[in-house]
Amino acid sequence: MADTATIARPYARAAFDYARGANALPAWSELLAKVGAALADERVAALVGNPHVRTAELVDFLLDLAGASGNATARNFLRLVAENRRLDAVPAIAAQYEVLRA
Repeated sequence: MADTATIARPYARAAFDYARGANALPAWSELLAKVGAALADERVAALVGNPHVRTAELVDFLLDLAGASGNATARNFLRLVAENRRLDAVPAIAAQYEVLRA
């Protein structure tokens, strides 16, 4: 199985490319950091993969926690990550995003 850094790399690159083009680098840093922190909480982590929680509900919940509920691009990005069962890689995505940003 691929390691988390390898999995995170294309997502981090996509987020960085979008954020740079939209002049939103700080906002995406904050978004990814907050979603990563939320997913590190065991109560939130328990929702990932729970058959009673739909992907769209989980994504909306994470966006609400991050204060980005109105951001359609962030919603699409997180939905893609969630549908590919890669939410556990969000902290690594955030870390690699920061490397690209630096």
